[in-house]
Amino acid sequence: MSKIRIAHMAGPTATIQNTPPLVTSNKARAKAGLPPVSEGFDPLRAQRLAAPVKVYVEQFSAHPLEADAAELYAAPDGYIGADGSFSKTKASEADKPVYEIELKPEDGLYPLPYMALQADGTAWEEETTKPFGTVTRQGFYPDGSRSFEEIDRLSIGADGKVNLIGGRAKVDFYRPAPPGGFTKGLANARRADQGDGDTPTERLGHDFFAYKPFHMAKSPPRPVLAKITNEVQAIMSSGKYDGAIWTQGSPQVEETAYWFNLLIDTDLPIACNAAQRPQNQISNDGPANIVDSVTYLQSGIWKDGKGGNRAGTVVIQEQQFFAAREVAKVDARPGGYVATGGHGGILGQVTHMGTPYMMYVPAYKHTSASDVNITKLPASVTGTRLVDGKAVTWEVAIKDASGKLLADAIPSVSIIKEGGYFADQFGDDPAAEDDLDYLIKHKLSGKRLGGFVVEGLVPYGNITSELRGQMLRVASFMGIPVARTGRGYPEGFSDPEPYTIAGSNLTSTKARLLLMACLMKFGALPIAADPYNPTPAEFDALKAALAKYQSVFHTH
Repeated sequence: MSKIRIAHMAGPTATIQNTPPLVTSNKARAKAGLPPVSEGFDPLRAQRLAAPVKVYVEQFSAHPLEADAAELYAAPDGYIGADGSFSKTKASEADKPVYEIELKPEDGLYPLPYMALQADGTAWEEETTKPFGTVTRQGFYPDGSRSFEEIDRLSIGADGKVNLIGGRAKVDFYRPAPPGGFTKGLANARRADQGDGDTPTERLGHDFFAYKPFHMAKSPPRPVLAKITNEVQAIMSSGKYDGAIWTQGSPQVEETAYWFNLLIDTDLPIACNAAQRPQNQISNDGPANIVDSVTYLQSGIWKDGKGGNRAGTVVIQEQQFFAAREVAKVDARPGGYVATGGHGGILGQVTHMGTPYMMYVPAYKHTSASDVNITKLPASVTGTRLVDGKAVTWEVAIKDASGKLLADAIPSVSIIKEGGYFADQFGDDPAAEDDLDYLIKHKLSGKRLGGFVVEGLVPYGNITSELRGQMLRVASFMGIPVARTGRGYPEGFSDPEPYTIAGSNLTSTKARLLLMACLMKFGALPIAADPYNPTPAEFDALKAALAKYQSVFHTH
């Protein structure tokens, strides 16, 4: 079978591309005259040999019951005597039977004690040179090449074999918003990712995004979403690949997967992976998730028989295929993902022996069929802003001349979480709700398109404070769309209302992304001359505009 072609795309804060701290081994500490870190074994870290080395491995040491079936085995390569010398023949009963192995640098990574010390001669205990320091190493990988190599080299399949990725796929590596970066740049000859020229100096929080060390954590701001969208669209449109794997931090992968479902115009599959544990840490789940994605992409079960993708973007975790619209993380443990909405969301799974099954497919629009994918977005839309206290319209650029999404085009949509007894006091004075008043004015500041998602009562999405509801209705007549969802993970569906968009059974985080996409498609709502007293014609215009939004919310 020919190998499939896969693009791996590195996303931000990805535990699946993170590692436990490289801690100086006891062997290195003893060599340097330092006290041991602990009793017992050294952690073995994947490293490269600089030169060939010959080692002798004791026969029957791979499993405690190998010797119980000794008659089934061929003779060893020789024996190690009491003096440590190797001989092809056995000289005494005390001699150990061994295999003679030559390990070579070209073999790849080997688990070995970590021998590095800090420049001042002290041992490494964590990423930083001292607790809560700002001089630090990085634990996150700059692209997927190292993690994929470790999986191929060190992860053993159910059949006892390795090369679980490379044996089936040719993978190219991309860095749309990676979790690790080259703070001193990197020469082109040393690059493992796709691209031309040297990698320039990169900055945490601008070019790469990591959550460790925790006191220096940086997550990507909203404009990075435009860069991700443009680069992923270019990769999926390149004609080079049969599918793609996106890796990201486990709490956010569900959001990016749904964004791809909405924005990326492709008939190829995108499988998204995360991990609850870093690479090489005990119980790490990332390698199996990535291998399951390779299985999914290779299987073709996502094909609709007409050259398309019937499943859209999926998140593959713990052998399960989750639909991007419904998946949500609920706990930081393996298996900590659920399907929201109450009506499906788990499309299939991979068995323990690696056989994939697809049992359900989404009934809504996605990827190439999405009404809000990047190809179908206009070059510009109408926005609204306040000038001298009055809402006026202005043109908002969405895409540049080459069709790429502009960073400033990504709308600002806030989630307003509502509960019972929410109003501060009796009465109808908006001054008592100055937090919402500030947010509305901020959305009308003229910086970018804006909207609100209300996470209210289940399943209606209703806001409990009539005063706050009235403030949002006025905001609607100033051009700001408002969508309503039930709080938590609603299983019922919110119904449309005259002034707002029903958020279906979406979570508020998914409704926020959909409203952002809709704003780039339709622009702001029509404004009323007096938003506190709209005319019947202005009300009809609002309803007509909201109907376009509602149509997308019903079908995506």
